Order: sequence, then C-alpha cells, then structure tokens
Amino acid sequence: MSEEQNRAHTSASCRITFDCKGLRGAQSGWWREGFGVGFDEEWGALRSEAATRPVTPVVDAYEVARAAALQRLADFRDGIVLVPSDELGGPWTTQLHGLDWICAFSDEEALYRFAVARDEVGREWPYRRIGGARLLDEVLPALDFPCGVAFNAAGPDGAVFPPVRGIVPDAVALDGGRAA
Repeated sequence: MSEEQNRAHTSASCRITFDCKGLRGAQSGWWREGFGVGFDEEWGALRSEAATRPVTPVVDAYEVARAAALQRLADFRDGIVLVPSDELGGPWTTQLHGLDWICAFSDEEALYRFAVARDEVGREWPYRRIGGARLLDEVLPALDFPCGVAFNAAGPDGAVFPPVRGIVPDAVALDGGRAA
C-alpha cells in the first residue's frame, strides 16, 4: 500500500461524526455492531443497572471510631478486672501528665507484662478482682482526687478511661461537676 493510499485509508476509517442519536462511523459499519446506541438508550440502560445494584453506605470514620470506643467501654464495664493494691490496701495508682490513674488488668498475664515493663517482676503484686462498672461508678467517685483508669497498660490492647462525662458519674467528671 502506498503512503497516499495509507493516508486515505487511515483518514476514512478514523473519521467520526456526532449527531443527536449518538456516535456514527462515517466510512465503516462498526456502529451497527452495538456501538451506535443513542444517548437515551445508553442512559436508560445505565439507570436500570444502577437501580438493581445494592447501595453501599458511606462510612464515616469518626462514627466508626466512636462506636468502637463505646463498645470497648461497654466491654470494660461488663467485665471483671484485676486492680493491684498499694501498701495500704487501696487501689494502686500512678501519675501521668498530672492525673492519677488506677491500673486495671484483664488477667494475670496482662499484669505480668506491666510488671516486666516496670522492671518489677520480683516484687509481689497483690490485687483485687472488681467489676469494671463498679470501679468507674463507685471506686473513682469515692477518691478525694480526680483519677482515671489505665486498662492493660503495657499491653497491645491497652486503653484509658479518663474521668470525663460518659465514663464516670457527672458529679466527679473533670468536665462535669468536680474541678481538678
């Protein structure tokens, strides 16, 4: 094929026109093989397909995180935790960033990880078993200082429950009735 024939063939097979019925091929018959669908027909097909497709809800990352935190709090409240005792028999606390925290653990293994992290494996760790809800609703309000709960500190599943509304009674919450 000569260069002139090649140019004529290429320009003839590549030429297209648009009209109100859709895309049409000027020289070839490819539009008759399913490509000549008009806008109305194509739009109708897309709408029909979309109507049968299941709707995927939009995920709000904030709401997902909030729900996970509330579930974690509910699980803590429903569970029994181990609370180490201090020398006087009260709950053992530690201070972090100016706030006291009662350390509570899900089991002896979690308490052991904490002792290892503090390099205090050799000492005795007496503890009491207490319900999570009782710790938050009765023990914390009975203290004469603001205090939160550090749950499974030094573990991969640790959490903190600060003394704020929604976690402790409003009367002892730092953002509620009692001042720091």
